[in-house]
Amino acid sequence: MIGSKAYYFDLFKLDQPLLDRLVEEGLRSGGSYCDLYFENTTYGSLLLRDGAVTSGGSHQDFGVGVRVLAGEKTGYAYSESTAPQHMMACARAAAQITDKPVDVSPFGTVHPRRGEPNPAADRYPMLQPWREQSLQAFLPFLQKLEAQVRSRDTRIVKLIANLAFQVSDILMYNSYRELKWDTRPMGSISVSAVFQQNGKTENKSASRSFRCGAEMLTDRLIQEMADNVVKGIDERFAAQRPKGGQMSVVMGAGASGILLHEAMGHAFEADFNRKGTSIFADKMGCRICPEGIQIIDDGTLEGNRGALNFDDEGVAAQKTYMVEDGVLTSYLHDRISAAHYGVRPTGNGRRESFRYAPLPRMRATYMESGNAKAQDLIAEVKEGIFVDEFSNGQVQIGEGDFTFFVKSGCLIENGKLGMPVKDINIIGNGPAALADIRGVADDLLIDPGAWTCGKEQSVPVSCGIPTVLIGSLTVGGF
Repeated sequence: MIGSKAYYFDLFKLDQPLLDRLVEEGLRSGGSYCDLYFENTTYGSLLLRDGAVTSGGSHQDFGVGVRVLAGEKTGYAYSESTAPQHMMACARAAAQITDKPVDVSPFGTVHPRRGEPNPAADRYPMLQPWREQSLQAFLPFLQKLEAQVRSRDTRIVKLIANLAFQVSDILMYNSYRELKWDTRPMGSISVSAVFQQNGKTENKSASRSFRCGAEMLTDRLIQEMADNVVKGIDERFAAQRPKGGQMSVVMGAGASGILLHEAMGHAFEADFNRKGTSIFADKMGCRICPEGIQIIDDGTLEGNRGALNFDDEGVAAQKTYMVEDGVLTSYLHDRISAAHYGVRPTGNGRRESFRYAPLPRMRATYMESGNAKAQDLIAEVKEGIFVDEFSNGQVQIGEGDFTFFVKSGCLIENGKLGMPVKDINIIGNGPAALADIRGVADDLLIDPGAWTCGKEQSVPVSCGIPTVLIGSLTVGGF
C-alpha cells in the first residue's frame, strides 16, 4: 500500500527542511553518504491451542535509523523517538565513523531525484487493512481452521493454529535527495498437528504467508491448509530409514527451494563475495551449472512474502537473474557492494527494522522451469531418492558444503517411487550440486509458506524450485 506523502510526514513529524538538516548533520564530519530510515510497525498475533486461546496481543514499534558511510566504514545509530533533538543526536553519533569535518554542503551538485512512489504500481495493496480489525474478529477463522483439520484425521492429539500479522509504515531519505515511502503488510497463518498411531508419534505443519490484508482469510485458504497438514501423514508413519550412500536425488517442486536458498542463494549475496568468503567470489561470468538453467531472486511478485516496492535503501525492487543459461551473471547487491563492483544496486539491501543497518539479502529465490516432465526425471533414476521437504539445513558459505535434514521423501527404484523414508540427511556441495544437475522439469512452484531468513537479522523471504534431478549427493541413512 502506498499512501500520500502527507500521511508519512505527519506520522513521523517530518518536513523537507528537517530531513535535509538531518542528512547535513550526518555528513558534517566528512562521510560520503547518509540515509534515514523511518519505521512504524504494528504487530498482532492470536494463538489457538487445542481449541483454547492461549496467547494473543498487539504492540507497536516506532523509530528511525541513521546510517553514514565513509569508505568501507559504516556508522549507524537509531532512536525510538522522532523528536528533532533525538534524531540530531543519532545523526551526530553515526557521523563519528569519520573525523574529517567539511564546511561545504553535503549535497554538492546532486540534484533532487524526480518522481514519487506510484500507488498504481503497488505490489501489496490491502483490501481489508489489518489495523482496522480487532484480534477477536480473527478467532472464528482459527476455530474453523482447527475444526477442518481435525475432521480430516482422527489421529490428531494436539493442534496449534496461529495467526500473525504486521503492518509497517516506511519512509526513507538520503543524501542523493531520494525520498521513498510505502506501507508493507504481512499476514501469516500456521498450523501444527501431532498425530499418534499404535504408540508412534508424528508431527506435521503447514503455513501460508502473503503481503496483503485480512482479505487473505478465506474459506479456500482454510481448505487448502487443512488438506496440506494431513497430506502424507500415512507415509510418515510407514516411513523407514534407508541405507545411505551416494545416489541420485530428485528434489520435488516447491519447498525443496529452501536448499537452493541456503546452499546457493546466500553464496550469491554480494557482501560474502566482496569480502572473498563465498565459494563463488571468483566465479562471475563463469559457467556454474548446465546450459538452460536460470536462477533468480525476485522482489516483484505481487503479494509474495518476499515482495518489495523498493528495498530498505530506497532502491526499486527488481527481478535479478543471478544465473543465466548456466552462467553466473550477477550477485545480490546493496548500495555498498554495488559501489564496490561498479554496478547498479539490485534492490537487495534489507534490514530487520530501524535498529539495523541494511545488508544484501534475498527476497524470493527460485529456479525457472525447464523443459522436462517430473515423471520423466524420476524414470531416469535406477537407484536414488525423491525429497520434497527439508529442515534444519547447515551451510558453509566459504566451502559451499551443505547438510539438510529430510522431513519427507521416498526411495526411487528402477524409475518408480517406492518406500517412504525419514530420518536422513542430504549432504553435498553447492557448486558441485549445481554442476551436476541432470534435468529440470516444467513445474516451478514458489512455496507460499512463512519462510524467514536469518543472517545477523531476520527478514521474510520465499523460495521455490521446479522438480530437479541431481546426479549424485550423499544420503545419510543407516
